[in-house]
Amino acid sequence: MQSALEKARVLVEALPYIKKFYGKTVVIKYGGHAMLNSELKQAVITDLVLMKFVGINPVVVHGGGPDITGMLKRLGIESQFVGGLRVTDSSTMEVVEMVLGKLNKEIVALINQLGGRGIGLSGKDANLITATKKLGKDQADIGFVGEVAKINPQLLKTVIDEGYIPVISPVGIGPEGETYNINGDTAAGALAAALQADKLIILTDVEGILADPKDKTSLISVIEAADIPSLIEQGIIQGGMIPKVECCVKAIQSGVTTTHILDGRVPHAILLEVFTDQGIGTMVK
Repeated sequence: MQSALEKARVLVEALPYIKKFYGKTVVIKYGGHAMLNSELKQAVITDLVLMKFVGINPVVVHGGGPDITGMLKRLGIESQFVGGLRVTDSSTMEVVEMVLGKLNKEIVALINQLGGRGIGLSGKDANLITATKKLGKDQADIGFVGEVAKINPQLLKTVIDEGYIPVISPVGIGPEGETYNINGDTAAGALAAALQADKLIILTDVEGILADPKDKTSLISVIEAADIPSLIEQGIIQGGMIPKVECCVKAIQSGVTTTHILDGRVPHAILLEVFTDQGIGTMVK
């Protein structure tokens, strides 16, 4: 009986959030350990399907860094990074696109298997993501690495209205038809801005933003976007977290209501953030 009452309490707690976010769009950057662990993968996809069934519109942008590195290694191609960005020559770009395409279809298949309606898209489809060449640190040429120039949100709006969960590979199309590899966080932020999403959620392999990077209990639950630059300057936000928070700040400045950095290693992290009073991770607003 106690177990049944607990389930009822959880549903009652979720009700105001279901009402609040009904019909709203939530962009989720899916990456890190949550893509590698089968149980976490199942939990993430279940969260997406549940959201869609209660009237929220999830849009998924996925990464694939470890899989890309693994495939390049198998092919005898060494991975090189400059300032955290993968140096991407034409051979590497072919592998990137192939691996991302495979991962995309795996995510879509799991959504469909769990009762949802997933549809896989590349940023090249219908010029969804138009890109320009991005230079690395000190203007270094890092190959076919792109930054988002323009988003075509109409394709996604059509797909969403038809009841699908779009799953997007972060590659873009250049002015001459060339393919660009785009950072997944950056792509997710740009898509959230173009769709005027209510939330941008980035799944990571850390608890969120920590006041002391060495102390896992020092989680900053809520932070204003205006306070981010000083935390970077002080070295509190560092390394791979910098592009994630910068992406959140840019999304907020572009009209996204709230952004969240969540620990994707926590099962059902998305549901815990969206449907509970306490939430998890760090909210940047």
